[in-house]
Amino acid sequence: MQSLLGRLPSLVAPRLPPHSLLGPAISAAITQYRRQFSMYPSTEPFDTGMFKVSDIHSLYYEVSGNKEGTPVVFLHGGPGGGTDPTDRGFFNPEKYKIILFDQRGAGKSTPSACLEENTTWDLVKDIEKIREHLKIDKWHVFGGSWGSTLSLAYAQAHPDRVKSLTLRGIFTLRKSELKFFYQDGASHLFPEAWEEYIAPIPEAERKDMMLAYHAQLNSADEETRLKAAKAWAKWEMWTSKLYVDPAHIAHADNDAFATAFAKIENHYFVNEGFMREGQLFDKQEIDKIRHIPTAIVQGRYDVVCPATTAWNLKKVFPEATLSIVPDAGHSSREPGIAKLLVEATDEFAQLK
Repeated sequence: MQSLLGRLPSLVAPRLPPHSLLGPAISAAITQYRRQFSMYPSTEPFDTGMFKVSDIHSLYYEVSGNKEGTPVVFLHGGPGGGTDPTDRGFFNPEKYKIILFDQRGAGKSTPSACLEENTTWDLVKDIEKIREHLKIDKWHVFGGSWGSTLSLAYAQAHPDRVKSLTLRGIFTLRKSELKFFYQDGASHLFPEAWEEYIAPIPEAERKDMMLAYHAQLNSADEETRLKAAKAWAKWEMWTSKLYVDPAHIAHADNDAFATAFAKIENHYFVNEGFMREGQLFDKQEIDKIRHIPTAIVQGRYDVVCPATTAWNLKKVFPEATLSIVPDAGHSSREPGIAKLLVEATDEFAQLK
């Protein structure tokens, strides 16, 4: 699921130079900005590149913040959503070495919207390849929505490489979660948006919306594919915030974004995340990560990734802390959610 778009205007700050060029005055300004807007201003990356992870895929990555800081990797939503420069704002640039990358087929990674060799476990391997490429021993892991799925999968596969987990809008691709958002659940809360979402699908095919969309998103006809992609993306943009945000919805009109976002999301969802049902909740998997400091932030009125999933995770993983924001939906940029996420990363920055 996606959460990267629909920024609050107040969170768009002037870009700062790399950390090595920051002086005391700018350090003070960073602190003041954080207090006013919950998030930190972005610093410019000191390292960017394209990293080839297979014969097909090359991933865009960037590193910003403090070269000598504690490393953190940001795992974006979707899948297919890509990163945004303001994602750096969840981390104190004086404390963290901040790694962002676009997953296979997303954002600036190439080839765009490619479904070949694109599974959860391919992405888990990519995270490890990036860690090794950057010569990082252990790092903090941060992810929301689909990023929380990938964070859990990665931590369970490589628990010795994770210093902390900061998770938001928990999503584990169980059938019940997908049915609620794409078939029968959120539709009752956003009936006007639901009408637009189902419009491209013939009435006879609406008993399984994900499969019906799969056919259209992979149609031989370009117009059919693009129309379906925009409708799929618009449904999630419409429902992501407690208060519907027209600017957020407008992102679905971007052809490149909508195509990558819709095709990759749908590809993962019809394949149930390439995991067995409930895999991320299995005791043997949770046992691997009980030692990892973990903070979960969840919007009470999140209809994209409802709070029941975060609650289920807390029950099997009581060592984690769960904070439910009473006046928020799904978006990481809703003020209450952003505030708690940054408080968590501020706390984890002190870990040795």
